Amino acid sequence: MHKQRSDDVYEQRLERIKWFRDARFGMFIHWGLYAIPARGEWVRSMERMSIEDYQTYFDEFDPLRYQPRVWAQLAKEAGMKYAVLTAKHHDGFCLFDSQYTEYKATNTPAKRDLVREFVEAFREEGLKVGLYYSLLDWHHPDYPAYGDRQHPMRDHPDYREVQHEFPRYVDYMHAQVEELLSGYGRIDIMWFDFSYPGFSGEAWRATELVNKVRALQPHILIDNRLGGDMHAEHPVAYAGDFAGPEQGVPRHPVTDELARRLPWESCITLNNSWGYHAQDWRYKTAQDVIRTLVNCVSKNGNLLVNVSPTAKGEIPQKAQSILREVGEWLLRNGESIYGCGEAVDQPKPEWGRYTQREHILYAHLMEQVIGHVSLEGLRGKIKKARVLADGSEVVITPFWNVAVDSFDGPDDIFMNFGYPAQETYPLPDPRDTVIALELKQV
Repeated sequence: MHKQRSDDVYEQRLERIKWFRDARFGMFIHWGLYAIPARGEWVRSMERMSIEDYQTYFDEFDPLRYQPRVWAQLAKEAGMKYAVLTAKHHDGFCLFDSQYTEYKATNTPAKRDLVREFVEAFREEGLKVGLYYSLLDWHHPDYPAYGDRQHPMRDHPDYREVQHEFPRYVDYMHAQVEELLSGYGRIDIMWFDFSYPGFSGEAWRATELVNKVRALQPHILIDNRLGGDMHAEHPVAYAGDFAGPEQGVPRHPVTDELARRLPWESCITLNNSWGYHAQDWRYKTAQDVIRTLVNCVSKNGNLLVNVSPTAKGEIPQKAQSILREVGEWLLRNGESIYGCGEAVDQPKPEWGRYTQREHILYAHLMEQVIGHVSLEGLRGKIKKARVLADGSEVVITPFWNVAVDSFDGPDDIFMNFGYPAQETYPLPDPRDTVIALELKQV
């Protein structure tokens, strides 16, 4: 059988993912029955709730304040370019009107297809839409329970002898994915979660699944959680289009075995919980989000920030406030994020980070410097320098006192916000002041 060349597969992935690499910033939305107990999305597993225990949340689920257009407008105000919603999480509850289960939002007091409303609202705002789908299912009778690593009934003696027809569950899972990708219009991302020992790769019939997904929506992006190794020189079909680190940012750009840069997306929570947790007020600041976004882009990555709507369907006001502040920063500095990536010829500076698009190098100043700011290796390479937020000129100058001492190299140059250049000027934006350095083109 003819094996497709490694560089062909790599180029095809890059073509599919071009919009994603330009977008850089997205919204993750974890929402479901678990918003009612309000102790996170793993509550059923952590507290070993039976189906009967959990049923009370199904019986009362009625998000009367769910207005997906409000969510979409918030994402747009935050400067986000795409959003991913949990169509089905590990508890097996479906936010969409699936014909393959009764365990769905349309059978709760809500009586609404919440996924359809989501995709329509976000598309109207010009945002790309993605759907998260859990490969696990703690509600389905054919998903193995006793002895599993995380099933709520993993150590319940009544489940010790229960027989499961796992292939029947996989059929169900495939059917639901086909349903999502054939009944809701264009879907831009299929975000699968997650594989673990014994339940990975072809246990999901992953090659077959991915072939179905691409047949239905050839443009779609698929994450890397079906179990394949996308870092391999010859990745399997289900290896994915982008890597998905969680709750952290890699130290370096993500690469494959040939050292080629790979697309990736770090997903993080805005507080410390994915699903709504009423007692979790440990929110990250807007500065935290801005600097994490810059960190990701400086390594050719995206940032997907999670919000956790309440049982009533509202995104908490604290989360809204943080995201709007991020959006205010992006309104003035987004040029240094969208369509940008790694500054391959520049080491990480001591005062912050670089991002780059073509011949514009963006210096992200995140640390107050005493005196003027060192630009390592850029002597004679800068055509002009401007504060990105307001367009004001930045002074480019040699070291101020070479007659006494100098700690710059022969290829270094300095910048500052005014004269005398050796004085200390407070950063115009202490969260991240961005300087656009237009480089001379050879």
